Amino acid sequence: MSIILLLCGVALVATMGYAVQRGATCTVAAMDELLRDRRATRMLALLEASMWVAGGLLIGNALGLMPPMPAGYAITVWTIVGAAVLGLGAAVNGACVFGAVAKFGSGNWVYAATPIGFYFGCVVGQASLAHMIPQKLAQSSWAFHTPPWLAFAVATLMAWRILRPLWRTWYGPSAQQSRTSALIGKVWQPHAATQVIAITFLFTLWLFGAWAYTDVLAEWARGRFTNTAERGLLLVALWAGAALGGWTAGRFRSQRADVAGVVRCLLGGTLMGAGSVLIPGSNDGLILTGIPLLWPHAWVSLAVMCVMIAIYLMVVAKKTS
Repeated sequence: MSIILLLCGVALVATMGYAVQRGATCTVAAMDELLRDRRATRMLALLEASMWVAGGLLIGNALGLMPPMPAGYAITVWTIVGAAVLGLGAAVNGACVFGAVAKFGSGNWVYAATPIGFYFGCVVGQASLAHMIPQKLAQSSWAFHTPPWLAFAVATLMAWRILRPLWRTWYGPSAQQSRTSALIGKVWQPHAATQVIAITFLFTLWLFGAWAYTDVLAEWARGRFTNTAERGLLLVALWAGAALGGWTAGRFRSQRADVAGVVRCLLGGTLMGAGSVLIPGSNDGLILTGIPLLWPHAWVSLAVMCVMIAIYLMVVAKKTS
């Protein structure tokens, strides 16, 4: 990997981490908003991020930039079990794998234990659950079989979706602040920041192939250490970008890591890692690759995960009320 390509990757992933801090990316928070406020703002933002990646895959296929994509898997009872365990782990953790990055970036240091637990869960899962993993599907994704005109139409729609609000912000007569400040504020609103996550993920996808930080941890758990130094640097860039996002947003509040919090995050991360082995895939990979590729196991797994999170939140709310 050339140094220029690596630096581009670090910049993109750090921007993704920054946007994770600003965006509506946590599945647990999305379900909590749905239950408490009867609003689906966060969930719709997550699904829109998936649509952006899907559009990018269409464009990448038309331009010959499509990297190797994750396979689809058959839906079995173990898919459901794995998704339920993944959802339970996210709920126990208090945040999904995306949300853990954002909370760490806000100075909640106990969430540094989440990826450690996730890695341990993957190790345990690979050792004891590997024989339960569903078989890969033989067919390739829809993204490899679309006409070029559809990619052009999607690119036009995506450009309109990006430029229209920016144009209105830049030239809008009601702006009370400078145009530059208004533009920056618009980009880092939660919904727009979630779109930034999708866009930066797309570019890393074209440059490095399917990349989600839980995928890296899962590969390390399987004993695969391809480009370990480079991918490890990208992991650091992701978490560093989230910390910078928390600091610049005024959300950074250093919180001492207590034993109970560390144990909770280790347990939650371990459950998420074990569940991701059975699916296979965690919620960041499901949202940003599995759902855009229209793999049925990704859609089913995300739905089951959300139901399990909702059940947990309702039980906890009932006990605390």
